[in-house]
Amino acid sequence: MSGNDAFLWYNVGDWGRFGLAIPNFSNDTKSQNDTIRYLTDVVGRNLQAILWHPDARLRTPPSINTLTRIHKLCTRARSILASRAVPSATLNMETAHALPAPEEFLVYPTPYFKVRNQWLKQYAGLMLIGLTEAMQHQENARPLEISEGFAGLIGQYVQRVYRLMATELFHIPLADAVKPDFTISEEQLAGYNPSAWFTTTEMLDTVAPLDDWPTEDDLEVLTNGIPISQLPLLGRWPNGPQAG
Repeated sequence: MSGNDAFLWYNVGDWGRFGLAIPNFSNDTKSQNDTIRYLTDVVGRNLQAILWHPDARLRTPPSINTLTRIHKLCTRARSILASRAVPSATLNMETAHALPAPEEFLVYPTPYFKVRNQWLKQYAGLMLIGLTEAMQHQENARPLEISEGFAGLIGQYVQRVYRLMATELFHIPLADAVKPDFTISEEQLAGYNPSAWFTTTEMLDTVAPLDDWPTEDDLEVLTNGIPISQLPLLGRWPNGPQAG
């Protein structure tokens, strides 16, 4: 199959029914760049935790708990990219003798395909695209530095999530939300009140199934991260191969 790098369906054993997704790493299973591995780990772990929250099972606007976690994830990712990116005209740090060994990416299967909350599904989709871009980027062959170009490419997905959340859920003016250094304030977080601008229909939902959700212990096999080399053959949702 060709034409896109669609997210891969983690269709492994009983986990397949949860509609879990991982970034499409293509044939780029390792990275020599510690910053890129670190970034993908931070984003992957946090995204997974956010999407396992009960908010993802409801169609209603997410709780302030979930939105605060997204706020922290976005500002954390922005901080990593901004603090480590090297301008094009700045000499990169290089080794004289040592060369870091390439290490495998870890992936964190994340509820995505069956998520009922459309805000969270859209945010997760953007983050998974960013992770896919990061894993396939040529700078994985650059041992010590990331460029401003890489930071801009990956950062655009983070910024879009942050802007969407700010404007649609916190009712912050677009003119403020599009500023590169815009950060939602504590006062704005404390003022979250979706019932003030969402319809009654959007504020109501049916009760999601309560007896078909994994416990923290069940999730440990996923929350520890899975090295790419340990993944079976995976395909696309909803007709990917059945993995053992």
